[in-house]
Amino acid sequence: MNFMKKASGFLSKNTTSLIVLVAIITFFVPQLFAWVKGNVQIAVLAVIMFSMGVTITTDDFKLLAKRPFDICIGAIAQFTIMPLVAYFIAVIFNLPNDIALGIILVGCCPGGMSSNIMTFLCRGDVPYSVGMSTVSTLLAPLMTPFLVLMLAGERVAIPTLGMFITIMEAVLIPVLLGFYLNYKFSNSDNFKQMQQIMPGIAVIGFALIIGGVVSVQGARFFTSSLVIFVVVAAHNAIGFVLGYIVGRFFKFSVAKKRTLSIEVGMQNAGLGTGLAMAHFAAIPQAAVVTAVACVWQSIAGTALSTLFRKYDDKKSVAFAKKQVSA
Repeated sequence: MNFMKKASGFLSKNTTSLIVLVAIITFFVPQLFAWVKGNVQIAVLAVIMFSMGVTITTDDFKLLAKRPFDICIGAIAQFTIMPLVAYFIAVIFNLPNDIALGIILVGCCPGGMSSNIMTFLCRGDVPYSVGMSTVSTLLAPLMTPFLVLMLAGERVAIPTLGMFITIMEAVLIPVLLGFYLNYKFSNSDNFKQMQQIMPGIAVIGFALIIGGVVSVQGARFFTSSLVIFVVVAAHNAIGFVLGYIVGRFFKFSVAKKRTLSIEVGMQNAGLGTGLAMAHFAAIPQAAVVTAVACVWQSIAGTALSTLFRKYDDKKSVAFAKKQVSA
């Protein structure tokens, strides 16, 4: 068990590297993860969301009750900024329908687990991050299909009911099951040990999803690749900036502004990939966009967290020098 806990910690710290490595290897050996598709992919996503659920406690829900205003602002920002930014990027860049659908799918997804990790790394407000991720995840079965329909319905046919069912099966039910088990067995030493290995399992799950997409769509990764990269990077960066601005507008603390920036900018692109593969198989480029977003958001989130930490360290050094000189 100690080995598994250490492995989980290693995987959590090296999420981005593992995902990129899996993507590269699978590109050259596509049959490696060709089995991760369809129902298997949805099942993997369910395991990832279950791993999130087992970390949610009743204290998290009590926190939501104590901070309704903050959570409300976060939820509104989550489901307005990124969907609308995705829509306007698609319009301004006159994107083809397949790429437009992919970026809109990413924009309409809730926050993901990786945002909680990035919030911790950048010295943000972790409880606030967990609260935002929890609320956006609970709202996702209704909000994600509705927003995709509103923003992409003129471009392609949107199976809203099918998306709702998929999100219920792969997201909401696993999260609630994980929460229930945490509530029921939170005092069990065995359960606590299982909780410590779940982050590593989630990372492996993300890698499997990326591997599955690359194995099926790898040949398409270099079709419109520059456009996809620019669109994904722009969408992510604008989300980071606008999230921070919203926090500043409401005079949040520095920690909460950073948290809002990370939470708004980083979506559950793994869910977007699962939805693209399950419901838009006839539009393969959409899944490529969501897969690129999975990788890019991890890289960009890590970079932003590092910048925030370096800024803090510089301020600390400057303050220390000022104190000495005084």
